Amino acid sequence: MYRYDSIDRSIVAARVAQFRDQTRRYLAGKLSEDEFRPLRLQNGLYVEKHSPMLRIAIPYGQINATQLEKLADITRRYDRGYGHFTTRQNIQLNWVKLPEVPELLAELAEVDMHAIQTSGSVIRNVTTDHYAGVAADEIADPRPYAEILRQWSTLHPEFAFLPRKFKIAVSGSSEDRAAIRVHDVGLQIAKRDGQIGFQVFVGGGLGRTPLIGEEVKAFLPWPHLLTYLEAVLRVYNRHGRRDNLYKARIKILVQALGVGEFARLVEAEWLHLKDGPQTLTEAELARVAAHFAPPEYETLPADDLCQLAFLREDKPYARWVERNVRAHKVPGYAAVTLSLKNIGHAPGDATADQLEVVADLARRYSFGEVRVTHEQNLVLADVPQRELYTVWHLARAAGLATPTVGLLADLITCPGGDFCELANARSIPVAEAIRQRFDDLDYLHDIGEIELNISGCMNGCGHNAVGHIGILGVEKRGEEWYQITLGGRQGNAATIGTALGPAVPAAEVADVVERLIEAYLDLRHADERFIETVARLGHTPFRKAAYLQHRQVQSHQENRRLRYA
Repeated sequence: MYRYDSIDRSIVAARVAQFRDQTRRYLAGKLSEDEFRPLRLQNGLYVEKHSPMLRIAIPYGQINATQLEKLADITRRYDRGYGHFTTRQNIQLNWVKLPEVPELLAELAEVDMHAIQTSGSVIRNVTTDHYAGVAADEIADPRPYAEILRQWSTLHPEFAFLPRKFKIAVSGSSEDRAAIRVHDVGLQIAKRDGQIGFQVFVGGGLGRTPLIGEEVKAFLPWPHLLTYLEAVLRVYNRHGRRDNLYKARIKILVQALGVGEFARLVEAEWLHLKDGPQTLTEAELARVAAHFAPPEYETLPADDLCQLAFLREDKPYARWVERNVRAHKVPGYAAVTLSLKNIGHAPGDATADQLEVVADLARRYSFGEVRVTHEQNLVLADVPQRELYTVWHLARAAGLATPTVGLLADLITCPGGDFCELANARSIPVAEAIRQRFDDLDYLHDIGEIELNISGCMNGCGHNAVGHIGILGVEKRGEEWYQITLGGRQGNAATIGTALGPAVPAAEVADVVERLIEAYLDLRHADERFIETVARLGHTPFRKAAYLQHRQVQSHQENRRLRYA
């Protein structure tokens, strides 16, 4: 894991001091709201429905035990005892008090944490695969490149006031787990003739106009990473719209120009930058990559005998291993997902007590490090197989072992109208209603893998557009309604879902989801996932099922009750 040096710490300390003075002047009436707004946004501070919300950066989703303990302490003293992990691999505090934020940031700086560029029209937190460094299908570890991008983009003077926010994601594996095709820039590590480079996608994004990024460079040798991205951003900075907030993202520029013309402009700009001072060297890459050297793994058998015995003898444990434990590229180790999807808690929320439990588990069983997933869970990436049974017991006692990773109950949800000033509708109660409807583990496992994502407004922070089932909150005549989409995907075959039919009121959303699932169970072929059945049959049978009358709904519910009684 990257360790901050004196340069990093001086930048963070200077930013804390700067914001302390900006806040003091604002509270004293010396800065207007309009003057203070861009200053607070570039320090991750939003004014939300109930109180200021602070978004804290977790670069490329990697955090250590000491930092987790600091977050636990801060949530108790400055917030209401919990934090919310986001689809950007950050954490948000929803109840902070503005006068206390500078001191809160000062305490975060003690453990090399900050809120720099977690909001505003800047380059945001760079994200990557939560299995980076341990995945068997990895071409190269993406974290050194993500860290180089973090250092390059932090307080970059040329890109401090872009037309709109700018998001970069990096994937280092053959399977994209970082959703790179729905980012402003998506970087897929590739290998050509033994050389590492990047396939570059530009113009992806969710929100009001969800689009899949388009390839602008088939292979970019890694030394040119920064100079080429600088060219991309210069073209965007120069040509991106600033007259319309909703048309200011780079995806709109790429669509307006056409990907060919956009790529031509980038190449022309790159001529002035290529092989210049920002060209990466072997020495610089080695310096950063040294922070991500593999930990001191033990030499272990590929299969632990005690672990195999527990799998045979303990069905709840075996179910958890099936869903929440992933194979590791080092024999005898595994990656464990700690679920933040317990019924009764908003998806992605973690209490201070849970944060401390995760910190303890990381120290004892995973080299003191934790990953945040964009599906709003946490990962212990390096757990010896012999410790899995113990980790399961401890995680279960803390409410962190729900065995539903990849299943319907592992849904993604933004904070929605309960917290967000921008939201048209609430997301959390809808998520809770769906999870309560699908609270039978046997039924969930019979349904199989399915991605359900919920957003409370057009900004799409809950990734609804790429959900197999997407739910988008909309407002109709002052009431909360929800638009249902089908067929979205993330990953290598990223696809934007399309609307199923008319929006439905909040009280009917769980019914519609249930009818979609029942239709799938009736129509699927053997071993066919939900998204594959939708792709084979199209929307028509699902549309008919979704808008069934109430009497038919009751019949489906009774059939399910009998099936799983």
